[in-house]
Amino acid sequence: MEHRGLDAYGYFEREGSLGQVQGAFREVVAAARERTGEAYGRRLHSAYLYGSVPRGTALPGRSGLDLLLVLHHAPSHDDRDTAEVLARGIDADFDQIDGVGVLLHDKDTVLSEEERFDLGWFLACLCTPLLGADLAEHLPRYRPDSLLARETNGDLAALLPTWRTSLREASTPAQYRRLSRLFARHLVRTGFTLVMPRWGGWTSDLTESAEVFGTYYPERAAQMLAAAAVALDPVEDPAVPRGYVEDLGPWLADEYTARHGTKTRRRPQGPGSTSSAR
Repeated sequence: MEHRGLDAYGYFEREGSLGQVQGAFREVVAAARERTGEAYGRRLHSAYLYGSVPRGTALPGRSGLDLLLVLHHAPSHDDRDTAEVLARGIDADFDQIDGVGVLLHDKDTVLSEEERFDLGWFLACLCTPLLGADLAEHLPRYRPDSLLARETNGDLAALLPTWRTSLREASTPAQYRRLSRLFARHLVRTGFTLVMPRWGGWTSDLTESAEVFGTYYPERAAQMLAAAAVALDPVEDPAVPRGYVEDLGPWLADEYTARHGTKTRRRPQGPGSTSSAR
């Protein structure tokens, strides 16, 4: 039987580990651990890696380093400023990474009932412990069901107006590259979780995600595969992200709502939500 990221009982297996970090990125990870501890001290409950680096699939010079930091208390403006300084410093000092992303949350939010199937799942299944006590020990096991699909990516319809505004305000090639990557990654992830319960498994590989989606929606398969390519190699052409917000995005949002419903409304948390990161 195909593995598909689940254990023998049908629960998610946690992806990634420090042992899978490639040699080219070990120095970066060590620096991230040390600098995070120094930057936050006792305010920090725990720190985690996620993305291609702990999965062992990162490409030197092209892949970014992604961190989730969990504080004991709700992050302040100073805490968020510290995260920006931390990210810029690591990015500037290591040529093998292309950007550093830092998500900042507090322990109570991660363990809250309303985040059980979004941020909680994200930490427990997609994040690798780097520093501190692992909060996954306080979270349940997860299956690739419709509830999880709804709570992870059932907010696309609400995101599209914000995306359109960001696109209208963009004017430089660098801005179009950033938006094309952001939109494409989110659409591929959303397309995959749309079909995840039927496929019965999990993958973080963007190309595989698009391929799985295409088996259920062949009429949109080429679009999703193209989006996966843009997510890995963003483009400067504004027509690409425009197509996402005018065609693929609205269609996907309608189909998602029809099949899984709409994500439960959350309290505003400010910068650092997980949806765009996944």
